[in-house]
Amino acid sequence: MQFIDLHKQYEQISDNIENGIRRILEHKAFIGGPEVTQLEKMLSEYVGVKHTICCASGTDALTIPLMAYGIERNDAVFVPSFTFFASAESISLAGGTPVFVDSDIKSFNMDPNDLENKIKAVIDSGELTPRGIIAVDLFGMPAEWDELKRIADKYGLFLIEDAAQGFGGMIDDKKAGAFGDVAGTSFFPAKPLGCYGDGGAIFTDNDELADKIRSIHIHGQGVDKYDNVRIGLNSRLDSIQAAVLIEKLSIFDDELIKRNAVAKKYTEKLSEFFEVPVIPENYMSSWAQYTLKAKNIEERDLIVSKMKDKGIPIMIYYPIPVHKSGAFETIHSWDLRRCEQLSDTVFSVPMHPYLEAKDIEMICDELIKIVR
Repeated sequence: MQFIDLHKQYEQISDNIENGIRRILEHKAFIGGPEVTQLEKMLSEYVGVKHTICCASGTDALTIPLMAYGIERNDAVFVPSFTFFASAESISLAGGTPVFVDSDIKSFNMDPNDLENKIKAVIDSGELTPRGIIAVDLFGMPAEWDELKRIADKYGLFLIEDAAQGFGGMIDDKKAGAFGDVAGTSFFPAKPLGCYGDGGAIFTDNDELADKIRSIHIHGQGVDKYDNVRIGLNSRLDSIQAAVLIEKLSIFDDELIKRNAVAKKYTEKLSEFFEVPVIPENYMSSWAQYTLKAKNIEERDLIVSKMKDKGIPIMIYYPIPVHKSGAFETIHSWDLRRCEQLSDTVFSVPMHPYLEAKDIEMICDELIKIVR
């Protein structure tokens, strides 16, 4: 059994992908070719934003906007600790200082109340200047964007959406990637919309910010590639990856429907035995992961071991909160007990659009046997 079955997905669109790659081999515009331009247009239309700039990775999709904002070492950027390392790493790469925020125990996303408490604590300490917020659509569910925007506006902070897992999610009729002042997503192969390598994209409605981002993602170029007006990165998307994404985007909405159907079956079977994800009424998750909580770390270890014996893959996202990683051990962190609790108890089960009903049934039955 596959945790994410990319082969079944490939079978749906293999001819189109191979034809797209063949066209690139013929025209030989391997980087930033017409496929990239086409993809950027398609993504802007899909998300509902003016500007899409494709780049080399999801990490760059966060780092580049931070560089465009010109953050410095004494600038605080608030970010959840219960997330993938890159969400905070991008802040340090761009020259700022991450300040870690606790998570909501039910949604797994940044807790707006704790965010405001952390902002006040930074202001009171006087050591750093609050500059911005990066909030994550963790496991596919959009964060509490209305409340986060209210807080950002109150304190004059920029707001970045990390939609690496959330692409495809929605609040009412607004899609992930359209929240905040700017958003970044990842096209890592395991993401809901993934390519066959590394890739990312940046979304914004801000014309001035978009111009800076376009410059930074190609060595800080100005009117041409030899007019370098600022320090930038080499962060362009390969044409082949764009061709793959064009075909995957054509079936993406259908896959989201299937992901939500898989999640519904899991919830129906497991809600009596586990604390299952709860999606607010006006939200839609892209279900990058279907994540459950064990009672404690011992029960989780037992679940992982027993399921492995049955040939069922279980993943843990994330066993170490970012503030406890070696790279950030010198950065002061206030109380983050909920994200530490989540790191000790969460586990994710297989999730992809092509998961069959019999496999869902077997996964659920084996989980229930362990905890019953």
